[in-house]
Amino acid sequence: MILSEIQQFIAANKRASIADLKLHFRTDGDALRRMLDRLVRKGRISKMPEAKKCGGCCSCSDDATEIYVWVNADRATPAAESVSLNCH
Repeated sequence: MILSEIQQFIAANKRASIADLKLHFRTDGDALRRMLDRLVRKGRISKMPEAKKCGGCCSCSDDATEIYVWVNADRATPAAESVSLNCH
């Protein structure tokens, strides 16, 4: 797995949680975070400041609510609503 694959995944999905990325790439969360930090520094993605949990299922882990979003030229700020794609 390389940075461009992570970048393509987030660009295609517009956003992804650590849980989504761990599942898709079958990789440790800490290794992913190091690569994601590099993409954040390059301005390709942005980390949501604080994601909301769905509000009742109790199955939202911290990995499911740590969300990264694609940064496009038209809109520098990520979407306001940030709920994991894995949330039921």
